[in-house]
Amino acid sequence: MTLALPALTPVLPTHERWFVESQQAGDWSFFFSPLPLVLTGAVVAVTVLWRLAALRLDRPELPFLRPLGRLMPWIPRLLGIHLGVALLALAATGAFITPSNDHLEGAGGNALLLVEAALGIWLVTGWQLRTAAALVLALAPALALVAGLTALGECANLAAVAAFLVVVPPGPDAHGAAHPSRAQLRLALLWLRLGVGTALIVLAFSEKLTNPGMAIDTLEHYPALDVFALVGIHVSPETFVAIAGATELLFGLLVISGAFPQVAVLVAMVPFNATLLLFGQTEMVGHLPVYGVFLALLVYGSSVETAGEVRWLPTREGRRVAVPAAA
Repeated sequence: MTLALPALTPVLPTHERWFVESQQAGDWSFFFSPLPLVLTGAVVAVTVLWRLAALRLDRPELPFLRPLGRLMPWIPRLLGIHLGVALLALAATGAFITPSNDHLEGAGGNALLLVEAALGIWLVTGWQLRTAAALVLALAPALALVAGLTALGECANLAAVAAFLVVVPPGPDAHGAAHPSRAQLRLALLWLRLGVGTALIVLAFSEKLTNPGMAIDTLEHYPALDVFALVGIHVSPETFVAIAGATELLFGLLVISGAFPQVAVLVAMVPFNATLLLFGQTEMVGHLPVYGVFLALLVYGSSVETAGEVRWLPTREGRRVAVPAAA
């Protein structure tokens, strides 16, 4: 999610490994060239200023969205549905955890897909989701084994939703309404932000800032991604990759900061939804957990009671960093 510098907002975020042949990351010489370094510095500065500005406000930044706060009790249930549908759809297409990991073979591969599908169905049912979410987290070693540690970082968004559900599962009533304590909600939202932010930051480096070759290959296969060209601005492929990587890095840092979640989510919805027109079903399934996170941040950020919890960060002394929300 993002509220970025004007030069960064036009770039559409996407996952190159889902649509082109994967290439090995690790070209740090590109990242340490002047333009990526300057953009990275700008991104960090924007994130710090954005969070400092948010700490001066003790209420939701967009008051007209306050009615969304009424959905708070059902956010865990909705997150479970998002995660469950994503896992079930991935298993149905032969992909394990991520659309790019679709090369599983043999009895072991089929077993992993069956487990993935079963967990997807379980999460959709809404029954005992704390256990189901814990089992999703337990798939991490299998993912690292079949796809590597980089894939584990790139899929941290799914782990983020699962971690939230471990801390704040749906309630036992028919509709799954949850009423967590403030401490539980703070921790759940922190895990949610850290997981999704980590996934975006890892993707910024693994598919762009240290992997310009694959990013340029994606641009060649899908020239519509270059929205600069669509408005008559021509930049080199390397410049485009640097801007795209910095944009995704900004997304990740702003998610972790939790600052001004209403504005950030509404802005982020534009580029994240725009890629659906180009990549269709694969993009939608892969981003389902992210859409669920956007919904959670928007709803909790729209309530006077929980807006401050969205940006909470622990300190060394265990005190709150965020300004308490007004009662």
